[in-house]
Amino acid sequence: MSWETVMGLEVHLQLATASKIFSGAANKFGADPNSQACAVDLGMPGMLPVLNEQAVRYAVMFGLGIDARIGKRSIFDRKNYFYPDLPKGYQVSQFFEPIVCEGVFQVPLSDGSLFPIRITRAHLEEDAGKSVHDRFPGQTGVDLNRAGTPLLEIVTEPDFRTAEQAVAYLKALHSLVTYLGISDGNMAEGSMRCDINLSLRPTGSDSYGTRTEIKNVNSFRFVEKAIAAETARQQELLEDGVSIVQETRLYDADRDETRSMRSKEVANDYRYFPEPDLLPIVLTDDYIDSVRQALPELPAAKRERFIAQYQLSDYDAALLVSSPDMAAYFEKAVTLCDEPKAIANWMLGDLSAALNKEGIPVSQSPVEPQNLAGLVARITDGTLSSKLGKQVFEALWQGEGSADQIIEARGLRQVSDTGALEKLVADVMSENQDQVAQYRAADSSKQKKLIGFFVGQIMKASKGQANPQLINKILTEALDSD
Repeated sequence: MSWETVMGLEVHLQLATASKIFSGAANKFGADPNSQACAVDLGMPGMLPVLNEQAVRYAVMFGLGIDARIGKRSIFDRKNYFYPDLPKGYQVSQFFEPIVCEGVFQVPLSDGSLFPIRITRAHLEEDAGKSVHDRFPGQTGVDLNRAGTPLLEIVTEPDFRTAEQAVAYLKALHSLVTYLGISDGNMAEGSMRCDINLSLRPTGSDSYGTRTEIKNVNSFRFVEKAIAAETARQQELLEDGVSIVQETRLYDADRDETRSMRSKEVANDYRYFPEPDLLPIVLTDDYIDSVRQALPELPAAKRERFIAQYQLSDYDAALLVSSPDMAAYFEKAVTLCDEPKAIANWMLGDLSAALNKEGIPVSQSPVEPQNLAGLVARITDGTLSSKLGKQVFEALWQGEGSADQIIEARGLRQVSDTGALEKLVADVMSENQDQVAQYRAADSSKQKKLIGFFVGQIMKASKGQANPQLINKILTEALDSD
């Protein structure tokens, strides 16, 4: 039987506020355990929450960024459950009236098309603490630093059918929130965590199957692998006539499999009721408009501008605007060397490869925009060949100076003197008389192959410094003459 995978995603986004959502405790990653938990976070009796206005503003910014309807009146609710890292015995969240309501997020795909994802809601809530299982043998520790961290939970409709679509959505979401400046989106540090609700149904069916939830997947690669593993598991069970159990599962990257965590709760299990210690959030049109006016240029608008202004392809533009730092790097380099396509090629080729190899972002690149612009300028004006340009790039990466300094120090200036090149051509032809004869007796297709042979010999003799365009012209003229 042919099966269709149906998925909806829930993303928990940690907001980049200086303090927590209901207390003045610091909201920083990596502090010593329990050093950033105050009496409110610890759930001490009599402690009352005070809402962080910056978290509200960030939520509204996100809603406007996806053109969603903003809930002008939203309320907080208590989500009741027991867990050791939840001191109050409940989590303050939003259930009945969220701050961000329905919207549609247009996700760019690799072919340049847009894939619309329906956003059901995005609501504010506080994070729980963290249970630590590997610190004390045979025991579990509780770190409450994360308790009270402001989260925005973003819930989609079940619009995904492939892992590629899910990853494209997450990357686009990561790009949006970093442009807005509301989160760093660091999945490794838990700033952006993804839950995958997944079910299978026969291809062509309109009804949904029983879903499972894969909890807290923390990388784009693991999202793709978790979807593949859970899809294979469910398909095998269904084809064996076994019913799927609705449950929460975890993805084990070491074994590349999902495993059961607990039975899946429903809303009634949490006994939601309005939080009595917090007033409703009431937003005016003026407040929402002021937030809208302060929004930066967002990825979708920047992508369209790059295509129109710099004549880039949809694919190149999408990659260049994937992060604010990448887009800023590109535009700074273009202001110094007006060769946008060449700069894009170097950024998406050699620069990205080097960054990925070192595991660093473009903001930490040893090759600064002015260095790359200088390199492209020297290739454009004929001082360097593209092949020699790669040597210069490697030297730039090692911090050996500017492109001009490296060219002079290494003697890499391209040979464009006609007389010198004519002598190189004559010498190579003299040393390879048999190939010259073959060329003059061959048809055009064979001649092209022999031209490549001669060019290779000339570039070898010139140590890669001969101007390839001039060499081809001089060589062809010499070979075609009697």
